[in-house]
Amino acid sequence: MNQMTPPALAFEHITDWVFDLDNTLYPRECNLFAQIDTLITQYVMNVTRLDFEAAREMQKAYYRDHGTTLNGLMQTFAIDPEHYLATVHAIDYSPVLAHPELVEAIAELPGRKFIFTNGSTAHAEAVLERLGAAGLFEGIFDIKAARYQPKPLEIAYSDFLAAHGVDPRRAIMFDDLEKNLRVPHAIGMATVQVVAGAGFAHEQCDAWELGRGDAHVHVHHVTDDLAAFLKRCR
Repeated sequence: MNQMTPPALAFEHITDWVFDLDNTLYPRECNLFAQIDTLITQYVMNVTRLDFEAAREMQKAYYRDHGTTLNGLMQTFAIDPEHYLATVHAIDYSPVLAHPELVEAIAELPGRKFIFTNGSTAHAEAVLERLGAAGLFEGIFDIKAARYQPKPLEIAYSDFLAAHGVDPRRAIMFDDLEKNLRVPHAIGMATVQVVAGAGFAHEQCDAWELGRGDAHVHVHHVTDDLAAFLKRCR
């Protein structure tokens, strides 16, 4: 073996490959989620009548403390989640480019592949269409399927596992947020954090979104190149 080639990763026991969507299957650097983030701020402003700065602070607090801003708004203002999702996903998907290398790497994985997202199925399908990955996944478990109870809440993972008959000890979870990998680790899943490339910064990303905290405890692998990582899996 070429000494510069990273060693293969021994995942022979894995039968189910579970992928987050946003900032995981496409690079954070394309700033697609930044569009959603802006629309969420406007939505909070419309609901609360707060000014931009106060609405932004509330949005990020809900995102941090409730898993999603949607969850916080539903608990506090009883908003219609379907209206919220349709509004904040009315974006331009052109920044997501086709990624045949990633699609091939996922297609070659042995076993079932799933999307597990705090977004909507329609949003996931739009992203997958852009990537060239339409029809690649066994199923999409979205926020509606999770009864609007998002990652990192434990019940979201329980609902996902039950819905698709997934044995967590034979599954692996990929997510960009380390906090979303705490429960998967606790229940026996292998975990991979997909991070932005070195030096990435964006004024719409808070430090905690990009940070790793005590991730060494519950994140087994870290990569900034998902396609290359998956090619090493066996």
